[in-house]
Amino acid sequence: MASGAGSGIFAALAILAISLGALLLLRQYVRLRSTPAFLTTSLLLAVVLPTSIVLLLPIDLASSARVEDEASKGIWLPQRLVLVSYRIIYWLTFVLTWLILPLIGEYMDAGYKDPKSRMTYSLQSNARYQAIMLGCALAGLVYMIFSYGFDFTAIKALVMALAYVWGLILAIYLLGHGLVAIPRKMIRNASISGRLRRVQAHAPRVHEKLEDAIIALEDLEAQIEQLKKRKTGTARDFQDWIDDLVDLVGTVPPRLTLATPEADPSGKIPAVITERYLADLTRRFYRARHQRARYVEEWDGIVQTAYELQLILDSNASKQLSFNRGPSVSKPALARILTLTPKLRYYLHTHILPALRLLAGGLLSLASIAIIWSEIIRFPAPQLSAVSLTVIHHPSNKDYQIGIGGQLIAAFWILYMCTCALSSIADVPVWNQRALVRRNTDAESACWYAGQIARLTVPLAYNFLTFLPSDILKQTTFYNFLGKLINLTPLGTWFERLFPIFVLIPVCATFFNLYGRIKNVFGFGIIDDDDEENNPSGFGTGGWREGRDLIARDLNGPAGSSSLGLLSSSPASSSPRGSSDMTRPPRWASPARTPTSPAGRTLGSSPLNPSATRSSRREPLPLDPEPDEENFLTLFGRRVKNTLETLEPPKWMNTNSDASEGAGPATRSDTGIFSRPKWMGGDGNGDGKNLFSQLFNSDDRSQPAASGSRGSRSGRIVL
Repeated sequence: MASGAGSGIFAALAILAISLGALLLLRQYVRLRSTPAFLTTSLLLAVVLPTSIVLLLPIDLASSARVEDEASKGIWLPQRLVLVSYRIIYWLTFVLTWLILPLIGEYMDAGYKDPKSRMTYSLQSNARYQAIMLGCALAGLVYMIFSYGFDFTAIKALVMALAYVWGLILAIYLLGHGLVAIPRKMIRNASISGRLRRVQAHAPRVHEKLEDAIIALEDLEAQIEQLKKRKTGTARDFQDWIDDLVDLVGTVPPRLTLATPEADPSGKIPAVITERYLADLTRRFYRARHQRARYVEEWDGIVQTAYELQLILDSNASKQLSFNRGPSVSKPALARILTLTPKLRYYLHTHILPALRLLAGGLLSLASIAIIWSEIIRFPAPQLSAVSLTVIHHPSNKDYQIGIGGQLIAAFWILYMCTCALSSIADVPVWNQRALVRRNTDAESACWYAGQIARLTVPLAYNFLTFLPSDILKQTTFYNFLGKLINLTPLGTWFERLFPIFVLIPVCATFFNLYGRIKNVFGFGIIDDDDEENNPSGFGTGGWREGRDLIARDLNGPAGSSSLGLLSSSPASSSPRGSSDMTRPPRWASPARTPTSPAGRTLGSSPLNPSATRSSRREPLPLDPEPDEENFLTLFGRRVKNTLETLEPPKWMNTNSDASEGAGPATRSDTGIFSRPKWMGGDGNGDGKNLFSQLFNSDDRSQPAASGSRGSRSGRIVL
């Protein structure tokens, strides 16, 4: 642009667009009308300020370029304005991350009624964490005073270096995981049948967590109901508080309750009701509601995805695809936006979208390789960095240029690095109690996620800047503001140069599935690998066949036949390409539910009935199931093994006490249940002639043995 006026207008409009996008993002997860203004403002600033760096850093690169022609700089601003913007963004983000958001999160999660008690609880909850941070700061301050003397610049450098080091440790680990997980997920999702299988494999774990969340919520509801019945003692002093809890219990949907025999909840209520007990009960009740809402949404997403994928698979025969076959199942977002004919929709979902996923996965794989290569080569030869070669035009010249194309590419690199790091947070179960739920995220989880966005963006932005050659790096305003202070201490210098190389550790761990191997060895996992099928039999926790049955039961009811074609136990129908006729709505989406008892804890034929689901998941079948594809010898050996394991000894071989108490002498023709199995041509129920009666019968000893449908066997058995 010829002057800075156009660049200033563009920057102002971009900041406005970022703010509007952040507000819409908050609206997707937080109910803005019922959220306090101080919480909404803090969350909005925590999202807008770090995101602005994605815009400001490319502008900084163009503004600090040495070229005299301003028209070739792209979008640029005066360096003084860029420096002031960095100061505002960094220090506001610092205060939000380390002070305001933790206090607000604990304040909203306190459970107390009056603001003073809430603030006291918030300060006490954050005291330990802040004490640890303060202890580290004091130790570093003593080191800085002995090394550089008492200097305000050195103290500020120490604070910024410590914040950068802590953020970089977390950012590099999450970045390395996301660089592999995102492209791999897109490539794997190009296969519709493979994606359906992974959704089914993930379903039992989510279903079990949903059951546990509902049972925990029911237990707390029972305590509140028993607490309401107390009309004497200290309970009278908190009657209004108890009534508020009872009103909250009434807002819980009764369709998500379970009929489970539990212990008497009155035994969990203390004899003396105190304010601390009621606050803890309120806090646990809110958390249980959040957990229930979280897993309900996740389960609904699994059912919806399986419904869509099965319809896409079934459309291969008719070449027609329509999502209107289930009246209560919502259409996919793409189907609601585009109005297509069934034939065009079929080609879109079976050919175009899988090809686009493969293409996007391949491009993102190249981008991940470029970032990993840049992290490795950045210290010895940053001019060979793939990121630097795509951003800087003619970096060897004294007057290098960064045009609008280089700025867009730089914004893409920063945005992709932040996306990889932030998307990996959901894969780490260390923060399993926190989750983003659409329109139902609790305040503490929202503050925590906003804090992670603010904490990770600044280290990743500066880490991207170090991919550039050193002479270009030191010309930027961001380096003069943050980089000099980080390099002022040996701790910051070492982390800036060497620690990003450790990105290879999470990259290799994710690429070679070291997390699953660690889980198999030690019995626990750092990251849940939902794509790995550790249970090929399909039964027990994590089996895809069990997930297939749970999804079909949710769509069609436990007593109905599977419209997904997923409940058949034959090898041919175990493939996800069975026929489907989804005429019944999913049970989770239907507004009509089984009437509940006065206590509100029966679900009738709900798929969440523990007697129907937990027993089937936790008790494996006694026989080995048959895989989908096996050769003849393997299949024959498996069936013989299963047949022999179900046999019982005949009465003439029985040595128990019944035979010695006058039961009569047993004959060899009395062979118990040694009947011919179905796979050998028999009925398998023991009613007709069995195999051993034919073999041991003296009249049939000259006859060959019976032949089955899989082959024949002849000969005699000589006793």
